[in-house]
Amino acid sequence: MVSAQGHERERINAAGHTGHRNAGASAPGERAARRRAKLHRMTVAGVPPLPASAQKVSMGTKLAFGFGSVAYGIKDNGFAVFLLIYFNQVIGMPAEQVGLAVALALVADAFFDPFVGHRSDATRSRWGRRHPWLYGAALPIALSWLLLWNPPEWSNGALFFYLIAVAMAVRFSFSAYEVPALAMLPEMTRDYHERTEVLRYRFLFGWMGGLVMLYAAYALLLVPEPGYDNGVLNPNGYHRYALVGSVVMIVSVVVSALGTHRLLAHPNTDGPAAHSHGLRDFVAALRFKPFQLLLAAGMCAFANQGLFFALQNYLMLYVWEFEQSVFNIYPFVLFLGVAVAFFIVGPASRRLEKPRTAAIASLLSLMFATAPYWLRLAGLFPATGGGTITIVILSLIALSITFGICAMMMISSMIADVTDASEAETGKRTEGIFFAGFFFMQKCIGGLGILASALILAIAGFPDNAQPGQVAPDVIDRLALTFAIATTVIGLICAWLFTRFPLGRADHEARLAQIAQS
Repeated sequence: MVSAQGHERERINAAGHTGHRNAGASAPGERAARRRAKLHRMTVAGVPPLPASAQKVSMGTKLAFGFGSVAYGIKDNGFAVFLLIYFNQVIGMPAEQVGLAVALALVADAFFDPFVGHRSDATRSRWGRRHPWLYGAALPIALSWLLLWNPPEWSNGALFFYLIAVAMAVRFSFSAYEVPALAMLPEMTRDYHERTEVLRYRFLFGWMGGLVMLYAAYALLLVPEPGYDNGVLNPNGYHRYALVGSVVMIVSVVVSALGTHRLLAHPNTDGPAAHSHGLRDFVAALRFKPFQLLLAAGMCAFANQGLFFALQNYLMLYVWEFEQSVFNIYPFVLFLGVAVAFFIVGPASRRLEKPRTAAIASLLSLMFATAPYWLRLAGLFPATGGGTITIVILSLIALSITFGICAMMMISSMIADVTDASEAETGKRTEGIFFAGFFFMQKCIGGLGILASALILAIAGFPDNAQPGQVAPDVIDRLALTFAIATTVIGLICAWLFTRFPLGRADHEARLAQIAQS
């Protein structure tokens, strides 16, 4: 993809270089005048000038940008925590079938994310490049979410294809929203650390939305009823869960779009028409080495997150045999981890820089996530959770979440830095393409996480329609062992990949100077 913005930037850069050659050592006033003229031409062409590196983003914009992720948090939490157990244990589909259906939906999605990124970069409207997508995605998100949790009473074979189709609809709708939304980050600020400061609000609200909905699900929606002693296995609760979630999602998307409208939704209809070279630019992005390393590290980080959340209901119900009251506390435990990450990620990245912060956080998250299972298998930890053991396990979960989120914040912030590095090399701004690749990777690994979780259940020989306390001990041991091994291997690879990422703050500042002089 070479958008009109890209062509205009190349033309402007070429003109700028010619001017330098012709003028020689221009006076400071002349250079400033050229920069002002360049910014004016970029604005007319639909390329919003990026703020200076020292410029900070207002608190109102940070909150609005962050609030939009409430919808994604609900969706991500639903897919990770409830989708497998709902279709497997409530609807009655085999776990392998559920995992395969979700994974197959990604095949079609593979073509949609790059398309959205390209078209978002090239969109020309009175609301700029991103906001038409934000407003247009709100209703499809809500409708597809309702359909996902209200399947018809069909055979397993028919439901398999229904799940593929509806999962595709959910993913397409969120692609149309989340890719343009994330692509706004580099447009808000060039500052190396300010990007992390802005991004942490998106993580905070995303996790807050997902966890508030998780608490509402456990405490208010997925509650026991006559005929359903366990609320997590109550089908009526999932219909309520879908309705509440769809309403909150549409409010989140629209309010966020309105809150960022004034800053970023500028008309860009006066420039030349966009050129369609989306595949070419997407391939170029995939060949960019810093992006390759970040995608690989992200794959590992999101794979572990997918495994953790897809299996967490199984681990808490069948390994530790927690009571319903623990499930009610669980969302608060997760939010504690999110809150701690929100406050420590900025100071940590300023002290250690982003790649090192991400590597250390990945190792700490891995250690806290797997410790109780390794100890249990070694006979050093009780087999089921009593009062004190429950507190210990929940504390370890909170610590694992804290450092896992820190690593993921670093990934998203480093993606914004990658877009600057690419711009310095190519002269084109293609934030949508890079964030499309990142977002597609995240969704792919999330879907594969569900599939991997289903395979772990199959390896353990876990039965369908199982009741807590009635599963054979050797099956429980295989489940714990397989989960711990898979998480450890993936986590170690993830930390190593972060150490290979080549872009730091000094490189970033040098690139900004290069771009400013072009």
